[in-house]
Amino acid sequence: MSLDYLAFLRAESARFAEVLADVDPGAGVPSCPEWTAADLLWHLGEVQHFWGTIVRDRLTDTDSYEEPVRPDAHPALVDFFAASSTVLIDALASTGDDVGVWTWLDADHSVGFVRRRQAHEALIHRLDAELTAGDVTELDAGLATDGVLEAIEWFFGGAPAWATTTADGPIGRLATTDTGGSWRVQVGQWSGTSPNTQRTYADEPLLLLVDAGEPSFEVSGTAGDLDAWMWNRPTQGEIRRAGDPSAFEAVIRQGVQ
Repeated sequence: MSLDYLAFLRAESARFAEVLADVDPGAGVPSCPEWTAADLLWHLGEVQHFWGTIVRDRLTDTDSYEEPVRPDAHPALVDFFAASSTVLIDALASTGDDVGVWTWLDADHSVGFVRRRQAHEALIHRLDAELTAGDVTELDAGLATDGVLEAIEWFFGGAPAWATTTADGPIGRLATTDTGGSWRVQVGQWSGTSPNTQRTYADEPLLLLVDAGEPSFEVSGTAGDLDAWMWNRPTQGEIRRAGDPSAFEAVIRQGVQ
């Protein structure tokens, strides 16, 4: 499936800004209980400022990046988001996917990774904004299908290059009922010592995409609902479970925001 991530980034960012422009800045974000609407606006603005700078300046490390100062007034925060979003969108529009830049992912240091990641970042936080305002609209089914895969690949399935991975947990199947997406996953873990910090990690949970093995559980729903559910957001419809997906759910519920 070929997706225009930049077009989605534009649309989702615009909707995000539209929703939060008129929301009480102190309103709580139901899907991120520790945040207010102002915190959510600052978060995505800061994220887009960071990645816009990375791509625009072709940075291969973060040493020279200067963090922005959070505005106090809500109108200034709205303006900050708009400016940050413009920087990111313009930088991506003028840069090819194969250009190398800094990313947090050992396996992919390309602008293409940033383009895809930021489309999904905007999608999920647009949903957060709509939940805050009480005006939820559907997630695009094609983007959400890709979002399920991206979450498996890079968030719940990513392990550092220096880590040792073990796949010995239950195998299951995820499926989107409206777009035909289907992925076989296995619960596993990774261990190792970071060469940069010397910190040792043991049995950190992860998911692995696998080609074989009989699934012992299945989780399914529409693409929009499954993507939202993977990110611990409320769904519009039912997420159906068969078998015992508890080990899988334990992995995806760790540290999601």
